[in-house]
Amino acid sequence: MADTFNYAPPTEPWLDILYQDKDIIVLNKPSGLLTNPGRGSLLSDSLFSRVKTEFELAQLVHRLDLSTSGVVVMALRRKAERELKRQFAGREVKKRYLAVVAGQLTQASGSINLPLAVDPERAPRQKVCHQTGKASLTHYRVLQQLVNSTLVELCPVTGRSHQLRVHMLALGHPILGDAFYASPQILAAAPRLLLHAANLQLQHPYSGRSLEFNADTDFVSANGSLNWPTERFPDKAHW
Repeated sequence: MADTFNYAPPTEPWLDILYQDKDIIVLNKPSGLLTNPGRGSLLSDSLFSRVKTEFELAQLVHRLDLSTSGVVVMALRRKAERELKRQFAGREVKKRYLAVVAGQLTQASGSINLPLAVDPERAPRQKVCHQTGKASLTHYRVLQQLVNSTLVELCPVTGRSHQLRVHMLALGHPILGDAFYASPQILAAAPRLLLHAANLQLQHPYSGRSLEFNADTDFVSANGSLNWPTERFPDKAHW
């Protein structure tokens, strides 16, 4: 995580609620806000702590990284928590992310099947490790190809820490604005990590009906195209 003294999470809006009933609440988490509190008072502000001030029984069932924005679902009752956690553990929940990566992908779609493990010398960073890594699978699809970057759709099957970031790095196309894995040039190409959890599909924990939630992001326009100043994207000679 970045220097804790620099943690200054966005406050407007305080909570961006996409859906709510007596069992669940679904929110659009901004980049720069922790999903759950870190250690110490400097990291106490989080999406979860904000929700808890209004919904005392709220419980986390999954997380997004600090720098990742997008859809987060929380349970508002214990039985809902157990059922949602079961769905996530059973890989029944479908997740769709949007990301802007450096360079042009040579294939319009594909899958990245590389095992991931924590890098003991650089924790919490992860690395591809065929000896000790856990199975990790990501499907990707090109949405828009630009001169020096690509807007991609990422659909993780597994839910490993930093999975999308490390998988795209392993493919040779790090995500712009990634403070953990990108070069200084690619980090500087965007003021935030251009990774967004755009869509989440699950079964309602009580009724069992299928639910789908979508969250907009600042770097993709309403028509689905990239909405970002592309002149700052580095060419491969400066990666």
